[in-house]
Amino acid sequence: MLEATGAYWCRLALDLHTAGYPVAVINPAQAHYFAKAQLRRSKTDALDAQMLAQFGERMRPALWTPPPQVYHELEQRLQLRQQLIDARQRARNQLHALVAGAVVIARVQTCLEAVIACYDEQIAALEAEIPSVLPAEGEWAANFGLLMSIKGIGPWTALWLLVATVNFTSCASGVEAVGYAGLGPRQYRSGTSVQGRERLPRSGHARLRTALYMASLSAARYNPQIRCFYDRLVAAGKPPKVAHCAAARKLLLLAWAVVTKKQAYDPQYGLKTTFLSPGAK
Repeated sequence: MLEATGAYWCRLALDLHTAGYPVAVINPAQAHYFAKAQLRRSKTDALDAQMLAQFGERMRPALWTPPPQVYHELEQRLQLRQQLIDARQRARNQLHALVAGAVVIARVQTCLEAVIACYDEQIAALEAEIPSVLPAEGEWAANFGLLMSIKGIGPWTALWLLVATVNFTSCASGVEAVGYAGLGPRQYRSGTSVQGRERLPRSGHARLRTALYMASLSAARYNPQIRCFYDRLVAAGKPPKVAHCAAARKLLLLAWAVVTKKQAYDPQYGLKTTFLSPGAK
């Protein structure tokens, strides 16, 4: 059994699986709190190995299977695209600060502009390449089409949904997917004296959470169901940012529903009203 810490566990898990060994991969938080429940105060490699063996014996975690090749093809490209976008934005900020200064060295400005142009070229090439990686047929392609039927979810959000959930196989339910994305508010209450404010946890899949939040900005305008939900929260006094987080959570649940039910999204679902005549029963 392995903890999913960093990227070093991936190669070991794959080699062990290829060699025929049963492999289980758990969230490091599970191991951490399991050790705390045993009141462990020391931490060594030997003690951690013993603790993981005990965790596996008592908790019986599900066996791990390696994701398909399309997952790696998409995941690495999506990660690289986001890293390039972040780096380009930093370069743009540097150029903006330089131009706003009292003295502008032309050579420095030219270098920054060349760096930004290079990032633009790399991002464009990557974005043109990513769609060709997705198979034209099969479950990944079918689920991508279902996700694209939801107003507010664009191609990049749909791809992040597929990758983060390994094509909706890594979570057993929509509620688990919400927790995995870090979009489920954490409650802090005990009796009548402790009434903490609900907050989103800092854990979860940050890329997926950001993609869904940005999608909620569009969905709150163009998706009738999300717009009605968002407007109701704002009218109830919720700050816009909180309402958008709730809308992002609802988008994830909608995505889970259309994929698991294999039905394209109906934007009027939940908004349809049947009007009966006074004498109707």
